[in-house]
Amino acid sequence: MFRSQFKHIGLLTRPQTPDIATVIHELADFLRSRYLHVYLDAEYAHTGIVHGQDMQKCRVVEDLGRHCDLILVLGGDGTFLSAARKAAPYRVPLIGINQGHLGFLTQVTREDMLNELSGMLTGKYLVDECLVLEASVSRQNKEIHHALALNDIVLSRGGAGQMIEFEVFINEEFVFTQRSDGMIVSTPTGSTAYSLAAGGPILQTALRAFTLVPICPQSMTNRPIVISDTCEIKILITKAGDARVHYDGQSFVDIQSMDTVILRRYRHNLRVLHPTGYQYYKTLRQKLHWGEQLV
Repeated sequence: MFRSQFKHIGLLTRPQTPDIATVIHELADFLRSRYLHVYLDAEYAHTGIVHGQDMQKCRVVEDLGRHCDLILVLGGDGTFLSAARKAAPYRVPLIGINQGHLGFLTQVTREDMLNELSGMLTGKYLVDECLVLEASVSRQNKEIHHALALNDIVLSRGGAGQMIEFEVFINEEFVFTQRSDGMIVSTPTGSTAYSLAAGGPILQTALRAFTLVPICPQSMTNRPIVISDTCEIKILITKAGDARVHYDGQSFVDIQSMDTVILRRYRHNLRVLHPTGYQYYKTLRQKLHWGEQLV
């Protein structure tokens, strides 16, 4: 007999995902046939991507994290990052079903999703407890913006192209001053994204650490550093130009000179569930096109 660990399953996607209505139809039928409750994110449910018959099988809600004990993310890594920020406050686990290309975070393939889910729903999965970054931007000692990120939080110059200047403190201890195009503060999950392209190290997701990676620093002595996830990072922007703070490359806030950005580990990890055949280094080889074993 099929006994699912999860009873309330959310489906989250983006309207522009190719053929996504067909995928939702298959998943809704699969889950309902196992007497599970299916929820759709209201933001996308009424955009025409869901067939009328499927809408009747599912419950449309404003906040999936509040209603579900598992969310299936249908899309690529960008969709997964968006879902992660919504799910993190509720500690709801995510399973990524890849509809995109790269698929670092979405490990279940579209072709094999029903077979994989049959096992995963009954407890046959591997768990990644992923760190989440929390940032607070303050101006004149008043918070003006607050947000989360699964991959990275990036301080960068804007469209005018001027270098920015800032000071970095860790646990209130002054570390360095930098004049550069900006800095990436990355989680282990995000260490294979923008941070890697900027010369940062790859961190296994089980590590409890963050990386600080400069973006085109003026000084050749500025190098990436790795710090404990228990540290609080403070960035004081001394010359902003038209700088911004970006969250997972999907949202941003404009900042001014003498603004302060405080970054720390969010109080909850994000639980990401992988199929039992998932291997971290195999994923790196496949996605980064490293060489295969010689013998």
